[in-house]
Amino acid sequence: MTNTKIALETGRDWLIKLVTDETFIYVIKRLLQALLTIFLASALSFFVMKLSPGTFLLTLIHNSKISPERIKEITQQFGLDKSWPEQFWLWLKQIITRGDFGTSVVYQRSVSSLLWERVPATLLLAIASLFTTWAIAIPLGILAAVKQNRPTDKILQVLSYAGQGFPSFITALFLLFLAQVTTPLFPVGNMTSIDHGELTWFGKILDIGWHSILPLIALSITSFAGLQRIMRGQLLDVLRQDYIQTARAKGLPENRVIYVHALRNAINPLITLLGFELASLLSGAFITENFFNWPGLGKLTLQAVLAKDEYLVMASLVMSAVLLILGNLIADLMLKAADPRIKLEDLN
Repeated sequence: MTNTKIALETGRDWLIKLVTDETFIYVIKRLLQALLTIFLASALSFFVMKLSPGTFLLTLIHNSKISPERIKEITQQFGLDKSWPEQFWLWLKQIITRGDFGTSVVYQRSVSSLLWERVPATLLLAIASLFTTWAIAIPLGILAAVKQNRPTDKILQVLSYAGQGFPSFITALFLLFLAQVTTPLFPVGNMTSIDHGELTWFGKILDIGWHSILPLIALSITSFAGLQRIMRGQLLDVLRQDYIQTARAKGLPENRVIYVHALRNAINPLITLLGFELASLLSGAFITENFFNWPGLGKLTLQAVLAKDEYLVMASLVMSAVLLILGNLIADLMLKAADPRIKLEDLN
């Protein structure tokens, strides 16, 4: 009995501590704000789709193989005979009550199942690009700052300017040309080979990695160039601060001054950019996926827009908004972890 009482009191204390914790309160507040953002994003996408010329029904009406009775049946099935606000409300209601985003008029399948098939491919490309970009850009930015105005710094600056000067679609076109010249070195199209199912688990990983090389390069170049320049500028700014000069005057090793004292403060603004970086990677992934026929969310969304598949377009945009909101939330929490002096309430 005593042990049970102690356990209950411990659980109660833990719950009180959790509810009053600054991070927990901040996450809950951001998630509540996210609900409003997602609602506005879905409403905007719905009415933009409705205002655009043409509907999916037009392609059916001009198809002589489809009877008027079938067209009427489809109209009633998808609620297209109702007013715009009614259609939006019915769609929103079934999401809240059943978690159902509707049925794709093109694929004649649940929109949710289509999204769950495509989102992992987009996240794989975006997250791999994020890790690759940071793993290369941060060390090179530090190197450029340490070697300021030396040949190494100048070469890196030229590379960063060149990387930022080429739009992602130009880079993708160049890489497609490279793939054609070097075929079959770099595969283009889909994210797996024909015999992917027959490979071992390690072979499957290598196969996906092999197919992702060119899309990954196309997606990462612009981000890498910008991040490397920002890292260089931030570190140079911190190295000019008085406390860095004081640390040097005390005789601390240069490596300790740079990597312990300076880098910790120089990296904070970059963590803030992480959320925006994920946003740009997701939008860039949409372009990259279409160039390299990568089976992700971007390719699915473009096909849905062209086919006027309204429910699929709205659900894709909602999913994109969710990923961006989560990316910004993770960036804020990482910034707090990197610098405990920062108050989360100031990040709103």
